[in-house]
Amino acid sequence: MSSLFSRYNVIVIGGGHAGSEAAAAAARMGMRTLMISMNLNAIGQMSCNPAMGGVAKGQLVREIDALGGISGIVSDQTGVQFRMLNRSKGPAMWSPRAQSDRMLYAQKIREQLEAIPTLFFRQDNVVHILINEKKEAYGVVTQTGQEIYADAVIVTSGTFLNGLIHIGEKNYGGGRSGERASKGITECLEAQGFESGRLKTGTPPRLDGRTVNYDKLEIQYGDEDPSPFSFMTDKLPSIEEQLSCWIGYTSPEVHEVLRGGFDRSPMFNGAIQSTGPRYCPSIEDKINRFADRDRHQLFLEPEGWNTYEMYLNGFSTSLPEDVQYNALRTIAGFEDVMMIRPGYAIEYDYFPPHQIHRNMETKLVANLFFAGQINGTTGYEEAACQGLMAGINAARKVRGEDELVLSRSQAYIGVLIDDLVNKGTEEPYRMFTSRAEHRILLRQDNADLRLTQIGHEIGLATPERYERYTKRREDIDHLMKMFTDHSVRPEVYNSLLESLGTTPLRQTIKFPNLVTRPELSLAQMLEVDAELKAKAEAITTSKTELEQCEIQFKYAGYIQKEYEMADEMSRKENMRIPEKINYDGIHSLSTEGRLKLMKVKPETIGQAGRISGVSASDLAVLMVYLKN
Repeated sequence: MSSLFSRYNVIVIGGGHAGSEAAAAAARMGMRTLMISMNLNAIGQMSCNPAMGGVAKGQLVREIDALGGISGIVSDQTGVQFRMLNRSKGPAMWSPRAQSDRMLYAQKIREQLEAIPTLFFRQDNVVHILINEKKEAYGVVTQTGQEIYADAVIVTSGTFLNGLIHIGEKNYGGGRSGERASKGITECLEAQGFESGRLKTGTPPRLDGRTVNYDKLEIQYGDEDPSPFSFMTDKLPSIEEQLSCWIGYTSPEVHEVLRGGFDRSPMFNGAIQSTGPRYCPSIEDKINRFADRDRHQLFLEPEGWNTYEMYLNGFSTSLPEDVQYNALRTIAGFEDVMMIRPGYAIEYDYFPPHQIHRNMETKLVANLFFAGQINGTTGYEEAACQGLMAGINAARKVRGEDELVLSRSQAYIGVLIDDLVNKGTEEPYRMFTSRAEHRILLRQDNADLRLTQIGHEIGLATPERYERYTKRREDIDHLMKMFTDHSVRPEVYNSLLESLGTTPLRQTIKFPNLVTRPELSLAQMLEVDAELKAKAEAITTSKTELEQCEIQFKYAGYIQKEYEMADEMSRKENMRIPEKINYDGIHSLSTEGRLKLMKVKPETIGQAGRISGVSASDLAVLMVYLKN
């Protein structure tokens, strides 16, 4: 059948966080790209909480930005409050987070996309993916019967595949409140041999902020010196300009009201069979699982600069609307609250991610890529980084170039994708710092030093970004050398050291021998050492560059050990496993190990070693087999 449309290099199905990053990456790498969305007015929509970042998620956003993605810069442009989480812990745990203006975020994402000359849009519903007899995707079919052809197809369907929304005993088809579900893609892929499953997520009610008694809540301010997500951002709103969040608590009385609706809850009456996110449970799940706790913390978050709508973080629910309403009005500060939108749960189809390669291309069908919640993840940040990698690799495949795969020691993005491919997931996957064994290397502060060179080489990092990265790297190198050579004298430092309760100096020593003391900060050293301060200011006045140097000095031993571990793992990682290896022919493998290896089809020994069920002895047998 001939098409009414010209051929594209890449088609992206979906316009959420994964779809936006995928389309932007492919188009900016020179691909003629088409984004197809059921509702172009919902591109970049924050379907749940109005925020970006958080523990480990903030690291993902900074990595996306370092590579040349768009989520970081838009988060900075639309943030209403900025906070660096976990400052009381080590720098590997520091994680940026921003409350966002929901409507402005979507607007700015669309502006970013529309500024790309090779990116085109169509409002339509894809119901079928065109796949030839060679198992290659070559286009899509829309609900109107139109065929649109492309060299690669990226599916970023979010929660829309056969989505079903639940509010109490009522349920109806939908991919998001106010938007219909997408039907056809799941059935098309299952016909090709793909395995599918069902997952669940939820969202809390939205409230009228004018009806809240804030005197009964705890105020939560942003940071006085806020940190941006993007390495291209120079200025953020001051603490006086930022909006406040508020903290409240449930109570035994609230729990009693909620329990009164359990018999009508889809979670408890069997209407919902799928698995929800363990680390972001609904309020009814929390009070059921943690019955000994008499209160749970809630965060009241603003939806934007110019709206009184508020988001009640921690109160995700699918209980009947009357139960939600009565429970809310039992919370201190919410006695007269008006509910703008009820909370709801949504079930949707996903495809267990052992069916994709680490470049996001599916194993069963060539030129077909999956990104985002279709792979079983939850969260804007997890979706966006997958979309970015799918867009990059779709473009590189069309151009006949090698795939880009980030390792676990290069990026949290690499950890996430490796976890999905090797371990799979039976519940919505969320990123945590604990998932990254090399997290001391993968800090939010050095994402550009790790990844911008890669972004430049693949054609995503702009010349301006690369120039800024190059100067920052050179400044840090110059600072490190200057600090290393600097001598610190007792007469300059001993008053400060005694005031901090740490041993004074008996003789002049080199800077690295003093700055490693945990009681002492670089800022304090610069304050008392005029010579050192002058030398540093002659190179840079950037607080982030000075902070980077302090981290490198204080954690030098740990960082070196991590590099050595990463090098050792890299040697295993690079030992390739033939694609058509016959595991049935390796008789010394355990039965479980053989079945897991056949299911996942790892590309390297390193990957094989991270598959649950593949033992150390299985790995040794496999390595001997490959060497022979």
